Amino acid sequence: MKILLLEPYYGGSHRQWADGLVAHSAHEIQLYTLPDSHWKWRMHGAAVSFATRFLEDKWQPDLILCSDMLDLSTFLGLTKEKSTNIKTAIYFHENQLSYPWSPTDQDVDTQRDNHYKFINYTSALAADTVFFNSEYHMHSFFAAIAPFLKAFPDHQNMSTIERIKDKSSVLSLGLDLQKLDGYRKDKETDIPILLWNHRWEYDKNPDLFFNTLFTLKAEGVSFRLIVIGKGYKKSPKIFKKAEAVLAEEILHFGFVESLEEYASLLWQSDILPVTSNQDFFGGSIVEAMYCDCVPLLPNRLTYPQHVGVENTKYLYQSDAEFKLKLKKMILDTTTVKQSLRARVEKYDWSQLISTYDKKCRDCID
Repeated sequence: MKILLLEPYYGGSHRQWADGLVAHSAHEIQLYTLPDSHWKWRMHGAAVSFATRFLEDKWQPDLILCSDMLDLSTFLGLTKEKSTNIKTAIYFHENQLSYPWSPTDQDVDTQRDNHYKFINYTSALAADTVFFNSEYHMHSFFAAIAPFLKAFPDHQNMSTIERIKDKSSVLSLGLDLQKLDGYRKDKETDIPILLWNHRWEYDKNPDLFFNTLFTLKAEGVSFRLIVIGKGYKKSPKIFKKAEAVLAEEILHFGFVESLEEYASLLWQSDILPVTSNQDFFGGSIVEAMYCDCVPLLPNRLTYPQHVGVENTKYLYQSDAEFKLKLKKMILDTTTVKQSLRARVEKYDWSQLISTYDKKCRDCID
């Protein structure tokens, strides 16, 4: 079958997912993309840009698959002369209904953030099939819809929630994990190496991460640190402080240009302390776990599914417990010799692609 894949925000995990699906699927997939910048404008304008291109394109797909960054209802309205009889599906990497907005974003004060929530809502309503990348994500989305609709003065259309539920399912994020194997190296655990490999943004809660490390250093606990990521003008100030305070511990601090460098740093790391307040799947966590990096995760969000709810030594309930468990992991060298790789191998494209291809076929049956 032929699939048109629409990705308005072609970067990061969105790009990796789209490229992976194109590379591994048995279906013929044509990909439309826009750069990964100005995300709000992408949610508004990508539908128009893609509609124009689609109407000019003689290629006719059997299925239109888009990510959550597209205003699908607008796209379909603009392309009805060509898209009327084509089935559609939307894949939610994240959603604006349950995603915590930055406290510095002025759109929150003016309630303009509601418009982006509404785009996600109407896109899910317009699609024939809705996919979420985790159980937690799907549940949080539906938990947020009812309060969102009830805030409107009348004609709240509450019955539409069930309509979306009836066509929704979970389809785990596919990752090219096996590519990381080519850079495998033996770990040296004399002094454990801690890893941060997430976005440098507020929702990843870097304050708790780095302040805990400041405390452990003051207590005389020895560790090394690898911090991967790209700094922005609005990145939390704690990153600059950490670069100075933890200068003696830091082995790497900043952006990496290549998969080789990224993978090598993952294989070098021993412990992955995670402090995020929000994560709908946690692709960077899965990648680190695949490289035998032992995680310490909040016992919430999507994280328990990656380590198993029964493995409580890898989960923590509070900030205080995070510090205590992390200290124990650093001081107990047997911890860093453990591997949870087997728990996340299922997310490799080699394991997931047959499910993806079947679900895509089911969309048009």
